[in-house]
Amino acid sequence: MKTATGKPNPDDLADLDSLLSDEEREIRATVRQVCDDTVEPHIAQWYEDGDLPAARELAKEFGKVGMLGMHLDGYGCAGLSAVDYGLTCLELEASDSGIRSLVSVQGSLAMFAIWRFGSEEQKTEWLPRMATGEAIGCFGLTEPDAGSDPGSMRTTARRDGDGENADWILNGAKMWITNGSIADVAVVWANAGEQNGGIRGFVVPTNTPGFSAPKIKHKMSLRASVTSELVLDGVRLPSDAVLPEVRGLKGPLSCLSEARFGIVWGALGAARACLHAARDYSKTRVQFGKPIAGFQLTQAKLAAMHGELLNGQLLALHLGRLKDSKGLRPDQVSLGKYNNVTKSIEIARTARTILGANGISGEYPVMRHANNLESVLTYEGTAEMHTLVIGQALTGLAAYR
Repeated sequence: MKTATGKPNPDDLADLDSLLSDEEREIRATVRQVCDDTVEPHIAQWYEDGDLPAARELAKEFGKVGMLGMHLDGYGCAGLSAVDYGLTCLELEASDSGIRSLVSVQGSLAMFAIWRFGSEEQKTEWLPRMATGEAIGCFGLTEPDAGSDPGSMRTTARRDGDGENADWILNGAKMWITNGSIADVAVVWANAGEQNGGIRGFVVPTNTPGFSAPKIKHKMSLRASVTSELVLDGVRLPSDAVLPEVRGLKGPLSCLSEARFGIVWGALGAARACLHAARDYSKTRVQFGKPIAGFQLTQAKLAAMHGELLNGQLLALHLGRLKDSKGLRPDQVSLGKYNNVTKSIEIARTARTILGANGISGEYPVMRHANNLESVLTYEGTAEMHTLVIGQALTGLAAYR
């Protein structure tokens, strides 16, 4: 029987790094360095200010190293693996959930929709510029009165005239849209009526008359992120603005599955940052004559957090390998998001208790991550909806209605 030698790595007691290739570790290190250089010096202030003023500059920096649409092939995209993308999301969210949202909305929602369902002209026009960060995209599905039930959306698309060459007219509103106020292009989903295929996707340049994107302010979570409402007031689009390769809800829902996969990994980045902050603090905070890291209750918290983080990483890596080999079912993505986000929130809250009152200070990242994760729990499918997806997979019975 072989026995492992050497000292334990406090960041990875299970040696999960041994499951990664050299290339995967290099990609992770590159993303971490970019975040250290461009995000970490400013993120606490951006969060406090409730804005992301460097969003466009960050997009270009991320584009330089191939992060944007990195798991897509062609059109200037890097064509990397699902695991590469997952590791990238983890490192981005270790800095802030808002930063990961910038990248995942760009690549896994806006770019993916055009890449998967768009015409060759739409792909050629937008994807190369989006891959470099020269053009920013957003994804308009959620509405003020239609979140978990997108089929009840009120945004409409109608033909202005007869025939396939007639213009489209869009009217409606979308809510809680990441990147909306800075976007150059919006992928908007609207009800075109049964005669025109039901729910359809449209590529909408944001300088089109009738389109506006007022910023949503006074958020207590995801403050270092651009969140907007999209208003479509008689937006006239040419006939070829529609995404030609999809009709119905399977279009936007498949995009959401793509983005949720990144969240499976990303939430763990926030959890890891909280765990590391709590561990480091506990080794320097002295009470009753010794660091609180030396007390059994503190060590019990640290051990439990580390175990949950490792379990989440194993699940994320397994799902990533599956995605790269044979693909994922939607219920598998739901399982990953539900488990990893809920466990990450638990880790963040436990880390806060180790820091005590300092846990709510902006000097430390813990409360920022905890607040952000409350939004991550809700967006891209609420915990309740993912619970029902998992429940249906377990029982064969749908409980949505």
